[in-house]
Amino acid sequence: MELDQRKLRILQAIIDDYILTAAPVGSRTISKRADFNISSATIRNEMSDLEEMGYLEQPHTSAGRVPSNKAYRLYVNRIMQRAQLNDEERKIIRSYFFQRIDQVEGLVRQTATALSDITKYTAMVLPPQLNTVRIRHVQIVQINHERALLVLVTDTGMLRDVMLRLPEGMSGRDVERFSNRLNFILKDMRLDQLAIDEVQLLSEEMNEQRQFFQTVLDSLEQQMRSNAQKVELSGATNILFYPEYNNMEKAKSFLAALNTEGTLYQMLKRASKLEFSISIGDENEAPELSDCSIVTATYRMGSEPMGSFGVIGPTRMHYNRMLSILEYMRLSLSEALAGLIERDGDNKV
Repeated sequence: MELDQRKLRILQAIIDDYILTAAPVGSRTISKRADFNISSATIRNEMSDLEEMGYLEQPHTSAGRVPSNKAYRLYVNRIMQRAQLNDEERKIIRSYFFQRIDQVEGLVRQTATALSDITKYTAMVLPPQLNTVRIRHVQIVQINHERALLVLVTDTGMLRDVMLRLPEGMSGRDVERFSNRLNFILKDMRLDQLAIDEVQLLSEEMNEQRQFFQTVLDSLEQQMRSNAQKVELSGATNILFYPEYNNMEKAKSFLAALNTEGTLYQMLKRASKLEFSISIGDENEAPELSDCSIVTATYRMGSEPMGSFGVIGPTRMHYNRMLSILEYMRLSLSEALAGLIERDGDNKV
């Protein structure tokens, strides 16, 4: 059976109507459209063929049809055209990024908030990843004769501090010399390079502070690793406003999936290799998300991919509109991130 042009038009009309209404679509609904000059009986026959081909499903015997995941995949790959955002929509998106934000963490949170507010779906943002982040400055500040604070600043503006125990007998001047040497060694190094052999060999330069140097490296790695798999979420309960999730067990399953941070992290990390990605229904690895669609985009700083972000919603998602929103938001996020880094650099001059 061939998926000809008429079947494609009818399938697109059903998908468009179902996305708007969440109600099964009957042949009479399609035949009443002004752009269709096809009888209800003919449309009914075509819908039967589409159901047989796996593109439509019939929830109840007397009901209309709803699109299958196979239909949404065809729609995304062959039928839909990306929507164009108007000036007002662009203005609203950019307003979230006009606010003064001085840390990458704040920018990540703002992106998640903006995305969930605008789309009314659940938004998730993966912060800049270790393989893209370089050390801008590292310093050890002595607090007392036993303790010191390790302060790390990266080229993305992220700041981390770790409490350290000083070796016995290490003076204030020793701490200062060690700090300067450490900064010289690690400056401009990527955070995921701390464990490479070359860095380990550098510990030999530290002489009697060699063991302390290793302690510092271990502390940095542990601190960054503990933050590496964090995913910023916003609008977790937005999904509950969609009729598909009126079922309490289904809603609980969805919310449980959001609490499995490792799953979302791995999903967004894989998505960072693509400009955009769309996974529909059972294409999602997590069974709890088999009734959802996930659309993601990768954001950059210059030409370097930094991370990814996206939305989770019902499979009857406005895919064409989502891609346009994500495209504009990733441009806005990349510009805001570059501006934050530039301001941070000016403040350190």
